[in-house]
Amino acid sequence: MEDKFSALEKFNFWNGNVPELGFARKDYTDRIFDYTGNKLVKVLVGQRRAGKSYILRQIADRLIKSGVDSRNIFYINKEFIDFDFINDYRELESVLKLYKEKLRPEEKVWLFIDEIQNIDGWEHFVNSYSQNFTDVHEIFISGSNSKMLSGELATLLSGRYVNFEIFPFSYNEYIGITNKEQVKQSYIEYMESGALPELFVLPNDETKRNYISAIKDTVLLRDIIQRHSIKDPKLLEDIFIYLVNNASNLVSITNIVNYMKSSGRKTTYDTVSNYIGYIEDTFLVHRAERYDIRGKETISGNNKYYINDLSFKNYLYPGFGYGIGYKLENLVYLELRRAGYEIYVGAMRDKEIDFVAKKSDRVIYLQSTYLLVDEQTIRREYSPLETIPDNYEKVVVSLDDISLPSNNGIRHIQAWKLREFL
Repeated sequence: MEDKFSALEKFNFWNGNVPELGFARKDYTDRIFDYTGNKLVKVLVGQRRAGKSYILRQIADRLIKSGVDSRNIFYINKEFIDFDFINDYRELESVLKLYKEKLRPEEKVWLFIDEIQNIDGWEHFVNSYSQNFTDVHEIFISGSNSKMLSGELATLLSGRYVNFEIFPFSYNEYIGITNKEQVKQSYIEYMESGALPELFVLPNDETKRNYISAIKDTVLLRDIIQRHSIKDPKLLEDIFIYLVNNASNLVSITNIVNYMKSSGRKTTYDTVSNYIGYIEDTFLVHRAERYDIRGKETISGNNKYYINDLSFKNYLYPGFGYGIGYKLENLVYLELRRAGYEIYVGAMRDKEIDFVAKKSDRVIYLQSTYLLVDEQTIRREYSPLETIPDNYEKVVVSLDDISLPSNNGIRHIQAWKLREFL
């Protein structure tokens, strides 16, 4: 028992201890903090190493600074080997009881459980303690699989939780941690590197490459191959590589099947579809469906896929032909997602609009292009937006040095200033 309590002491905020907090991600902590003081379970989801653990600890630290007794904070991270003795929800409950016996916290206990999907039956624990009216608890959990809320927990809690998707550093966070100016050059440097928090403490490209490779291997092996008993691990990785190297392009499962067959790999439509779904579940890539702007409905078939972080492209597969315009489109997609928009690929007659972004009553039609270098390029990018008959906002985002005036109601925004517009 003492060994278990020692593990808790090591990683908690008791007795003046302050675990590593990392770069302050105020956008997330402010948003999550708005939901404190109630029985809603706060759920943080996102790719491994995107910063969920830092954000949980930052929230705990903020609670303490706002007056909560540090002894009322209970934090564990199931990624740490110190907590390998917690395998199921009963063992988690016994550790919580041990903590209460030792520290005897008064009033509400704030529970922070990181990578909770690694604890069997965790849903029962969360449901029980979030609704317990004899001992008051407020629960914050994190996980690296999008399906963690699609099963029993969603049924048990039925609306008694709030979900936050955590992304790697935004451009604004990038300039905050690097102390660079908000200008075109720093945006290009952001685009050509990566935004996972740990990259910023690694000394050179070689260590960064090894770090990103290890994340990729861990996610594919532990979160997909072992979880789903994958029969063809090499095919899974080849599909991931294909999605990375074709990010921002329209992709169909049939095309991937044919590509694999042309490379001597036998597979089926269902296998490829399932493997892509598993990769999406881990947040390594995101899918944007096509949307018929005139008919107001999604279109089955081709989709676009975007990488959760460009480091997978920049450090692992840089040799594949991949224009800067595709990287820009990927970053624009991620920035829209961070701002809380639902994203679709727009279709209007025979023209494509890069993004149809929706949030509440706001709709934005958005084109992304490297540079508006001449009249022909300007016409190519503005023309699809001009064909849309409604009056929602229309925007072109690029890396041009100067901001162009509004054209037929279509605004031009320099990429490094996009968040200010959103």
